[in-house]
Amino acid sequence: MKALFISCALLLSALSAFAQGYQFTEVVTVPATPVKNQAATGTCWCFATTSFMESELLRMGKGEYDLSEMFIVRQKYMNQLQDNYLRRGEGNIGQGSLAHTFKNAYRQVGIVPEEVYKGINYNSERHNHSEMAQYMKAIADVAVKNKKRSPEYDKLIQNLFDTYLGQLPATFTYKGKEYTPKTFAESLGLNMDDYIELTSFTHHPYYVKFDIEVPDNWEHQLMYNLPLDEMIETVDYALNNGFTVCWDGDVSEKGFSFKNGVAINPEVKKVEDLSNTDRARFEKMDEKERLEEVYKFEQPYPEVKVTPEVRQEGFEAFVTTDDHLMHLTGIAKDQNGTKYYITKNSWGTDRNKFGGYLNMSESFVRAKTIYVMVHKDAIPKAIKTKLGL
Repeated sequence: MKALFISCALLLSALSAFAQGYQFTEVVTVPATPVKNQAATGTCWCFATTSFMESELLRMGKGEYDLSEMFIVRQKYMNQLQDNYLRRGEGNIGQGSLAHTFKNAYRQVGIVPEEVYKGINYNSERHNHSEMAQYMKAIADVAVKNKKRSPEYDKLIQNLFDTYLGQLPATFTYKGKEYTPKTFAESLGLNMDDYIELTSFTHHPYYVKFDIEVPDNWEHQLMYNLPLDEMIETVDYALNNGFTVCWDGDVSEKGFSFKNGVAINPEVKKVEDLSNTDRARFEKMDEKERLEEVYKFEQPYPEVKVTPEVRQEGFEAFVTTDDHLMHLTGIAKDQNGTKYYITKNSWGTDRNKFGGYLNMSESFVRAKTIYVMVHKDAIPKAIKTKLGL
């Protein structure tokens, strides 16, 4: 545990000393476990949600755990294959998914520590599901074509996952005690029903659930729809009260720069909020030149004021897409007072200078969030009442 907090302190020091002109001050941080690397897989959904659950265990006083992502991922693949077959090959058997997939698999099969099931049974130090995914699709296609899942089909699927991910443990010993995956899950004390997914879009009524229309919601789970300000209020309330937030959103924009440790949504059409020096420079530039300037990431600039209408426009134009899940663990401010969310990624620690973290501006989060997942107690009381929770 001590190593965990030391690493967090070093990380925040690095983020605060962003050499290219961004100067961040920590407002609040919530404990998190070390950054992992999803590597050549589309399993960010599981890495982010597992990290979130590990922070929940810290919050609950259970201590630091390193849980197995691939144990959950394997069950997710099994569920997808079942769904795809019954949908006559029209289901989603890609690697992506959403946070509730973790909850569903956890309820089905439990969980194990990373040391018990690493999920790498091939000649690599890092995860890579590219080849396995191709074989999985080929086997799935044959079953659909034959309109039958034979005993050999079941053996092929299990052998495929055993070959790439390793055989599943029926029982295991952890810290001197023997468990099954389900009894280990019970020992953690996590209740999957406590975790609520929240979104904000104008094409559905507020304060009711709807089936969010993104490809990775292949399980067609329902999420509560909130006004944009109340979704952000919930994120802030959670972080300020010792909870973390599982985040899903769009990272395809130029303003998302993991290398530079920031995700921004700069305003380049209006110059009124710029300093006199910057305004003089920007007035001589066209919009393309202004964008090139702000995306050098050399200093913070004023950001877009994101309304529900602006957000909805991006979603319906397919500009804001369901790309990536990450883990929000705190709040910071830059030298201009702009708010950012301290964000734990799952791309390892060697792809930027900030230990695998970045800071996402509030404007970016308002515009680019697809949904968030929080503990029900991390939702402000007035909002919980509106949702009937």
